[in-house]
Amino acid sequence: MAATVRFHEYGGPEVLRLEDVEVGEPGPGELLIKVDAIGVNRAEVLFRGGHYIEPAKRFPARLGAEAAGVVEAVGAGVTQFVAGQVVSVVPAFSMNDYAVYAERAIVPASAVVHRPAEVDAVEGAAVWMPYVTAYGALVEVGGMQAGDTVVLTAASSSVGLAAIQVARRVGATPVATTRSRVKQEALLKAGAADVIVTDEEDVADRVLALTAGRGAEFVFDAVAGPGVVDLARAVAPGGTLFLYGAVSGRETPYPGFTLGMPALNMRTYTMHETTRDPQRLRRAEAFVSSGLRTGAFRPVIDRTFDLHDVAAAHRYMEAGTQVGKIVMTVGH
Repeated sequence: MAATVRFHEYGGPEVLRLEDVEVGEPGPGELLIKVDAIGVNRAEVLFRGGHYIEPAKRFPARLGAEAAGVVEAVGAGVTQFVAGQVVSVVPAFSMNDYAVYAERAIVPASAVVHRPAEVDAVEGAAVWMPYVTAYGALVEVGGMQAGDTVVLTAASSSVGLAAIQVARRVGATPVATTRSRVKQEALLKAGAADVIVTDEEDVADRVLALTAGRGAEFVFDAVAGPGVVDLARAVAPGGTLFLYGAVSGRETPYPGFTLGMPALNMRTYTMHETTRDPQRLRRAEAFVSSGLRTGAFRPVIDRTFDLHDVAAAHRYMEAGTQVGKIVMTVGH
């Protein structure tokens, strides 16, 4: 038996329950992981509330797709891992099939990466979702390179902060946006070349001024909604507006016709494009691991909670005041 977070109906953080659940043995292609730390992501908040792109297929439902721990048992056909190895679980599966908000969890081996020796469990649970999301969209798909400019909305989120470091690693210029000046200094310290305070200045005008009228080769947006029209004005001809989230919860228009049909690329992106493709995941693992070993990548941990305080962790996520990653730790 293992303490496992489940919810029996959609609702707020109060529906989360820590219950003893039989774990079983890993099947073919699976691993049994002793979980030491868990990354908390907005997808889990949405899934719990019934607002995620994929609904829960059954109740009680489980949560979690990012974690760090130790391999306890290996299923048939798994050759790349052995018991005792420290690993991280990356989001590469449906929470209807697997979940890691638990003391122990069975996960597909294809969703597990080797954890560098320099990375502890808390960092190992905080790294993969943000860095692979940023790398997968901007580098793997977008081809971001030295000299490019990338505008980052929701820049104080774990993905936004990772994107700042990814941009710096390839020689690109990260420009962060924030609604107020409260987080401006933290974003500059995190490596942003400039910070645009959206409550006080026009994003497109400022980006055009920063780039001598060229615009940004990339805009990496987690908000979506009507604001994409203004963001699209900041995109350089032939540049790309990536939408990797929809925090606004509002309908998102296509801005191309409103703006007079510029040479605009606009596409959605989820990290599953990378984590469910073995070759892309291999490249992402190499890129992120290299950055961790050299110190170029330094995951920002805002706060940790104990697994027993899962409801408090979700409330904190919903408050939206964090700068960086929220992580839950598991005491064994």
